[in-house]
Amino acid sequence: MSKEIRDVVPAHYVLKIKSFSLFAKNNMGKYESGEFEAGGYKWKLILYPNGDKSRNGENHISIYLAISGTNPLQLGGPIHVAVRFSLYDQICDRYLTEQERVTRFHALKAEWGVPRYMPLKIFADPSNGYLVDDTCIFGVEVFVIKSSGVGECLTLKASASYTHQWKISRLPSLGEDYLYSDVFTVGDHKWKVWLCPRGDYSNRGQSLSISLGLVEADKLASGQKVNARYVIRLKGPNNFVHQPEGKCLVVLTS
Repeated sequence: MSKEIRDVVPAHYVLKIKSFSLFAKNNMGKYESGEFEAGGYKWKLILYPNGDKSRNGENHISIYLAISGTNPLQLGGPIHVAVRFSLYDQICDRYLTEQERVTRFHALKAEWGVPRYMPLKIFADPSNGYLVDDTCIFGVEVFVIKSSGVGECLTLKASASYTHQWKISRLPSLGEDYLYSDVFTVGDHKWKVWLCPRGDYSNRGQSLSISLGLVEADKLASGQKVNARYVIRLKGPNNFVHQPEGKCLVVLTS
């Protein structure tokens, strides 16, 4: 079991016990704390001062967290909780805190804990600082994990190879700023090519500009992305083909 030493007091509940030795003298094998609230639920701390023998906790301190104030059979869905138990070192003025563990509470499991939390021999030695003047202090932190429902689904599809040919007549006589091809479908999406005979805004009057566009991109779900790898070729007289070097990757998102 991994533990850390820290100065911070446990956030949700602290149990201070005076005259700890009276547990054994009065044959008290179990103690349940008062209720406390964390994460919208009520809880209680359960301590076995001489070990929970039913769970192999002999000669150890056994400590558990239990949901309280609710019939376990009425919990409904499971409750996921991150739990940290602590024990105060009165000599060093610090808390020995167990590394956070995530567990699940439900109708058939209303408590969870550590049967062999600390050997009684180590706990009872005053030089260790845990039991001083017959007094000790335990603590617990309870963080309920609630899903916000936020996430995403990534669907990978095999590349769809497609060639679309767009034939333009009498290009020198065209005066429009933009020309658009017919819409074509590839990979469940509709596309079109647009052409700027006199160049786009960045190179107006200097060169021909041509681009690929996703039709109805505004209808994509919020944050949805479509990745398309494409090559644009310009076919001239005598079947001469002009092709920019390499392939282009475009990411279109709403």
